[in-house]
Amino acid sequence: MTQSIPARPLARSPARPPAQPAPALFTPARWTPARQRTFLTALYQSGSVAQAARMVGMSPSSAHRLRRRLAGTAFDRDWSNALALHAQAMADPIATQLRPQASTRR
Repeated sequence: MTQSIPARPLARSPARPPAQPAPALFTPARWTPARQRTFLTALYQSGSVAQAARMVGMSPSSAHRLRRRLAGTAFDRDWSNALALHAQAMADPIATQLRPQASTRR
């Protein structure tokens, strides 16, 4: 009688943990309502879309796309008003300094 030799078990690879998704390396910035308000304030103060956009961590082209997308809304009107008020303040800087500040009144 012939005896069969038991087969040698195959070597197994070491146990691996289950695959997990890679962490997000980059989360794109979004135009949140708070970021929009901060942008409009910066736009009023600087008069520059590029500078205001950089102050909130966005690009100028992104700001212009947002304005086109929100054409006719309060954001669009506030954008125009911020630039107009900035231009007015630059045209007559003394008048803006002479106005009483809301925080000083009681």
